[in-house]
Amino acid sequence: MKKITQAAIIGMDVSRDWLDIHILPSNRRKRLPNTNKGHERLSEMALCERALVCFEATGGQEWRLWAALDAAGIKTRQLPPAQIKAFAASRGTRAKTDRIDAELIALFMAFRPEAGRTLPHEKIRFLRALVSKRGQLVETRKRLLAQIKAHGKLGSANLFEAIDKELKELLDHQIAQLEARIEQTIATDERLARTADILRSVPGIGPVASTMLIAEMPELGQITGEQAAALTGLAPIAHDSGAMRGKRAIGGGRRVLRHVMFQSAIVASHHNPVLKTFADRLRAAGKPHKVVITAVARKLTTIANALVNSGQSWKPQTA
Repeated sequence: MKKITQAAIIGMDVSRDWLDIHILPSNRRKRLPNTNKGHERLSEMALCERALVCFEATGGQEWRLWAALDAAGIKTRQLPPAQIKAFAASRGTRAKTDRIDAELIALFMAFRPEAGRTLPHEKIRFLRALVSKRGQLVETRKRLLAQIKAHGKLGSANLFEAIDKELKELLDHQIAQLEARIEQTIATDERLARTADILRSVPGIGPVASTMLIAEMPELGQITGEQAAALTGLAPIAHDSGAMRGKRAIGGGRRVLRHVMFQSAIVASHHNPVLKTFADRLRAAGKPHKVVITAVARKLTTIANALVNSGQSWKPQTA
């Protein structure tokens, strides 16, 4: 049976206004405001307890607090929500409140002390913010283009032509500005610039995919290929029972990475000589298109991880 750590742990559920806290092994609970004052009180508590503070990824609400805790010298860990959900199911916990979530997070950390990730350094956080904002603007532009197309079908394009043109030009300009800042951020950091050069040497991985990998998976090159595939949600999940062998599926991981690696895999399956041969072999074996692209995306991710680990640029014989 796996031994549960007895080290002090503060599990925390982060919401917009509150921080619900559960402390192990004392099983004390506390609620603090999600403000600078609340952050200071939490830091004092964590330092006094010599505790590891852990919390779920919440889509960004935790980042300011995370940086404050890290600056105070407190050990922190961000945990994947899917793992906490699975842990709750394994315990038969069906009720959901902020207090229960905080306790589950603390218990999960006690059971899996190696889980989660530490705070990326400041340059990576800045790059991640730029990449995220670019993604938002690209999605806004896609919606605008869909609306323009709809106006054309409805015969109302002339009514909005000037407005739509102005909006599109504004979005194009803002996206271009963000892309320039992203490239500048990478170019002014020797390690990031080298990583970007290595990634972009791989046919199929362009500026967007390489930047996304750097910003969203700072662990790249420091983990195994299997771990890299799992973080992108590209690792196959078995569904077997007895003599029955079910279909493999993918899921979990960092969704934004999975999407960008799928797009890269489509390009690589046609223009990367090694991966094109790999994809053609799968197609010849009768594999469906999605299975082929998923396999190429997984292989592309493991290649990227291996190259960053070795510090070497792409050569076909290294795949």
